[in-house]
Amino acid sequence: MDRKNTVLSGSGLTVSYGSNVVLEGIGFSVKEGEFVAVVGESGCGKTTLLNAIAGFVSFSGVVDKPKKIGVVFQNYAVFPWLTVEENIAFGLEGDDAAVEHYLAMIGLDDKREGYPFELSGGQVQRVALARTLAASPELILMDEPYGALDVYTRDRMQRWLLDVWRKEKKTIVFVTHSIDEAVFLADRVLMLKNKRIAGEFPVKFRRPRSKEIKYSKRFAELKKTIMKAINED
Repeated sequence: MDRKNTVLSGSGLTVSYGSNVVLEGIGFSVKEGEFVAVVGESGCGKTTLLNAIAGFVSFSGVVDKPKKIGVVFQNYAVFPWLTVEENIAFGLEGDDAAVEHYLAMIGLDDKREGYPFELSGGQVQRVALARTLAASPELILMDEPYGALDVYTRDRMQRWLLDVWRKEKKTIVFVTHSIDEAVFLADRVLMLKNKRIAGEFPVKFRRPRSKEIKYSKRFAELKKTIMKAINED
């Protein structure tokens, strides 16, 4: 499939809870293989947008999306009563090759018989993403997946995710409250503000990306531009 194909699009997307309008008239599109981050102040509707795309909440308007969507949450969303291997295998109907592939990809082959409570937060998130990838989704939605991790683990997980994304060539929409994280990971950053997508910022750093770009002047300038746009009245 041509990477220029649109995988996800929306128009007039509005979400209300009674008289409380959370999102109003939102339009967006995401191309195949693109990594798009969504940022904005707490409570601006980032998670609501993801939930609407996933079909978890009611909305008006139109969302055109693929049939197979995977979702990774901040709270890890793994089955605590299943081992690492069983979590990845869930729903695969005996596809042992796929299980082995993703165990190797997340670097947890030696913990295949372990349970989530025996793993670190970063390891549990790797299991959650591996289980999502194993189902072969056309689109992955990630809702602040690293929000609960310490800064050092978060840094490692960002670089690991980029490596996985490069190899798997999946389309990702990634919600985060961290501007630093959004700029490091994404091809484009969308800013939610006043119930709408109020800004779009292309990220033109070369790939593959190393953590050194975070210390560059261009990186700092783009972060400042996005932060200023979020904070403007």
